[in-house]
Formats: sequence, structure tokens, C-alpha cells
Amino acid sequence: MSACRPWLTAELRLIGPHVVVALGATAAKALFGPSFRVTKDRGALFSPGEWGDGTGGKACALATIHPSAVLRSDEREAAYAGLVSDLRVAAAALR
Repeated sequence: MSACRPWLTAELRLIGPHVVVALGATAAKALFGPSFRVTKDRGALFSPGEWGDGTGGKACALATIHPSAVLRSDEREAAYAGLVSDLRVAAAALR
């Protein structure tokens, strides 16, 4: 993650997104730090000052499960519903 951080920072600076969605634990830890837990904090929208993208940007950020987790889940319908709910939070931030 640390080796790829310069590319992530450069991409965020170049694109200037309004919302960044981290799909899965690895992506979430890259954005929010090693103590972040997707199972605990998923679906919460973080303002730019709360997550610090390192670019001076104004993007909000949100973490959710990786879509492949839905396929691996024993409770696929609930996992899918949770993923969709989290993505709706991100979509609402764009309005």
C-alpha cells in the first residue's frame, strides 16, 4: 500500500473526485489507516478533513465491502443489500 501511495495521491489530485469509495479492507486501510475496520465503519461518509487524502482536495470518502465479498457470503442477499445501501450513501453525497 505504501509503495502505491504516490500513484493514488497523484490520481486523486488529477481527477479531483467529489466522492471516493474504497471497496474492501485493503482499499479502506490505504485511505483511512491501518486501524480502520470495514465491518465496523462501512457506509459512513467522511468529510475531506476527516480522512486527509493528501492532495488538499475536497472529496468525501466512504468504505464498503468489496463486491466479491457478496459472492463469498453465506448470506448473499443481506451482503448485497448492505453494499447497495453503502453505495446509496455515496450517491447521495454527489447531489
